[in-house]
Amino acid sequence: MSGITPVLPAQVLRAWPLHGVAASRDMEARGLADSAPHALMQAAGQAVARLALAVAPHAQRVWVACGPGNNGGDGLVAATQLHRAGRRVNVTLLGDATRLPADAANALQQAQAAQVPITSTLASPPDADLAIDALLGLGAARAPQGDMALAIAALNALSAPVLAVDLPSGLHAERGQPLGGEAVRATHTLALLGLKPGLFTGRGRDHAGHIWLDSLGQDLNLQTPSAWLWSPTAQTWPLREHQQHKGSFGDVVVLGGAPGMGGAALLAGRAALAAGAGRVLLGALDPTLQGLVDTQGPELMPRTVASLLQVSILSSSTVVCGCGGGQAVRAVLPAVLHHAARLVLDADALNAVAADDHLRRLLHARAGSGRASVVTPHPLEAARLLGCDAAAVQADRLGQAQALAESLQATVVLKGSGSVIASPGQVPAINPTGNARLATAGSGDVLAGWLGGHWSSRHATSPHDVACACAWLHGRAAEGADTRLPLRAADLADAMRGALPSWPA
Repeated sequence: MSGITPVLPAQVLRAWPLHGVAASRDMEARGLADSAPHALMQAAGQAVARLALAVAPHAQRVWVACGPGNNGGDGLVAATQLHRAGRRVNVTLLGDATRLPADAANALQQAQAAQVPITSTLASPPDADLAIDALLGLGAARAPQGDMALAIAALNALSAPVLAVDLPSGLHAERGQPLGGEAVRATHTLALLGLKPGLFTGRGRDHAGHIWLDSLGQDLNLQTPSAWLWSPTAQTWPLREHQQHKGSFGDVVVLGGAPGMGGAALLAGRAALAAGAGRVLLGALDPTLQGLVDTQGPELMPRTVASLLQVSILSSSTVVCGCGGGQAVRAVLPAVLHHAARLVLDADALNAVAADDHLRRLLHARAGSGRASVVTPHPLEAARLLGCDAAAVQADRLGQAQALAESLQATVVLKGSGSVIASPGQVPAINPTGNARLATAGSGDVLAGWLGGHWSSRHATSPHDVACACAWLHGRAAEGADTRLPLRAADLADAMRGALPSWPA
């Protein structure tokens, strides 16, 4: 399919720029200026028709639901092309046909001239082997109502595949959340001109299905992206040199595992070893666990918490703090925040920072003294740090993650569907990998430990790059298997090792 490129799954190793509404409008204006009248919409509609024939080659009955804007015009062009290809096409055109934009009005004239059946009511949506959602595009900013909401419900009630044009109707282009009660749940989405962040985070991935892109001949790099859809390169996990030894890969200190939560610290420690740390020193906050050898990870080196809080240890180590830390983690945080060379904060450590302004100031001050930090909140933990609720975080994952990064002066990994990685003064990234198999106890502890191990073994790597690489591999480890059952955290580190991509020598 000329010009149409698959964006996901993550086996397609390529970083993609993501553009918000304003940048997408600029790209559209540039495309219109560079094209003959109506040519850009014709190209877009033809791309939709080509993808429709490719993803549903045996479909004979096609329903095209069109709205009153240019998204609907793209649908009308596609309907005309499919009609000429011998498919039985029915178009439902909502809105006032006399007030269509110029390009869409031209598309309607061509469809009428080709005798494509067009109705303006939803009394009885036609039977279809394939549906095309061309109702609402980039400009939608409020909850669909009336016939538009009914059309979305009708599309979602179909058993046939649904191809969305540019964006599933009713989905916010930047935030990845439905504008109202529901948005189209597409089987495929063909993004046009550029990719929108909302397709990849929040609920966007559930609504967009398989994502494709046709840039319509435009250069995606001429606009500053709102975010990057991150992908690794061969340099992300370089080969180890023959002359290196365990001291070359640094020490990780894991502090966590309060009474009743010792497993969290063990999971983090094992993950740090699997990720490449030279040594992992484990300080359990449960006094009864200090000094116990982990029979499943005998390489872990148990130490007393007091011995690990020495300045000489903290200042030369990557510290992972908070995994299963409970209330006990508060006591160790001042020393850790003051002295850790590189710091990963997770779980209860984040809750402690959220509740204590002094700890928050210590975290913020680390960047000014050249000591980097990565925090790995889930939405509720992020909400506590931001002073809002989890719903507000989920409503604007990109914006809230960036706000938290600036507030803490730390790299933030906002976990969830389409994890967001944000760092002060940088364009954020969205991680394209993962699924609900990771929704299991201990998965976050493994991610935090792996972060510590990966960072320790590559001292010079930026925390942003470390966080992106670890989130990507964490998600990739869960892919390619049945999502009805979770991936146990105890198995996750080994799955991550097995998920490392390979490149030609």
